[in-house]
Amino acid sequence: MSQPARPQSSDASDPPTPGTRRAAAQRLKMRRELSAAAMELFATKGYEATTVDEIAAAAGVARRTFFRHFRSKEEAIFPDHDDTLVRAEAVLDAAPPHENPLDTVCRGIKEVMRMYASAPAVSVARYRLTREVPTLREAEIASVARYERLFTRYLLGHFDEGAHREGDDDPLLAEVAASAVVTAHNHVLRRWLRAGAEGDVETQLDHAFEIVRETFGAGIGASRAATGESAAPATVSREGEVLVAVARTDAPLDEVMRTIRKALKDQRR
Repeated sequence: MSQPARPQSSDASDPPTPGTRRAAAQRLKMRRELSAAAMELFATKGYEATTVDEIAAAAGVARRTFFRHFRSKEEAIFPDHDDTLVRAEAVLDAAPPHENPLDTVCRGIKEVMRMYASAPAVSVARYRLTREVPTLREAEIASVARYERLFTRYLLGHFDEGAHREGDDDPLLAEVAASAVVTAHNHVLRRWLRAGAEGDVETQLDHAFEIVRETFGAGIGASRAATGESAAPATVSREGEVLVAVARTDAPLDEVMRTIRKALKDQRR
């Protein structure tokens, strides 16, 4: 069985040409057309009764074209995951040196949420279909695992070994933190899909990530400090009844505000 073409990350020093961008757009367009045909057939005929030949015919292409894009019919309802994984990885690769790595991971997984939010009706239909067909649910779980592995590898490179008594704790904490980010994302996403894609999903996601940051933020970022960059873009000290905030001029505003909010919360305790 043919293997699907996988998207390639572009080298930062060699930006994609108009030709490669056009080819990538055509590839994604075909994947989405095959996906739409598959979802319609699964909904009308049932997943088990639908064949790859029928999906290809409904999309107006040959069987071999189908297998250039997907390995199997269950993969066909997830046309955007490969490209989204590349975008998420690009966010990690381009992270500014002062940014907390956990914040970087949260920004990376927002690419996944935007993928779903870009086509709400399709996303809701896909969600309902995956709930009804165990095979499709397993394919979805496999896709989620790819994001989790990406974020775990990234966080493993940014943990402060000195913050733990046992160096062996670092891989565990990285995996738990990455899983927490993915779980927070999936919880918000599924709640949004169950509600028919109603509501401000990005605001809901930011709230969930705030909980993750408060829980797992300690111990991450030392490797960036070692390169001469401060791991903390903002700090707060108390002088009597006054809080004094000191921030880098290039620090993200949300990071500064989060540091101040936490200091105010601690002061009230």
